[in-house]
Amino acid sequence: QVQLVESGGGLVQPGGSLKLSCVASGLSLRDYGTAWFRQAPGKEREFVAARRQSGANTYYATAVEGRFTISRDNAQNTLTLQMNNLKPEDTAVYYCAAGRTILSTLRRVDAYTRWGQGTQVTVSS
Repeated sequence: QVQLVESGGGLVQPGGSLKLSCVASGLSLRDYGTAWFRQAPGKEREFVAARRQSGANTYYATAVEGRFTISRDNAQNTLTLQMNNLKPEDTAVYYCAAGRTILSTLRRVDAYTRWGQGTQVTVSS
């Protein structure tokens, strides 16, 4: 059974940091394109960051460029998202995802076939 399980969300003050983790079972993340998406209340799910299946190239949404870092630990079969200098507008449920992506599709929700259950991130003073 394939599972992606996120953790690490919580409440943090503006300017603070959080590290999200996504542990995979039933599949090897190294064989997939992987990404983080987020969804705020009343809004559509949006792309945050991605790492391609091969190589070390990473891709970020403009809103998080320079503040967030996506990484993958193949030995632990884990995807992480380090989030620094958090802002209130980063508040959302964050999801990890895996799929057979190519460069032109890695920012699209429908390019990913495996999803975690989500973890809530709230940035507020």
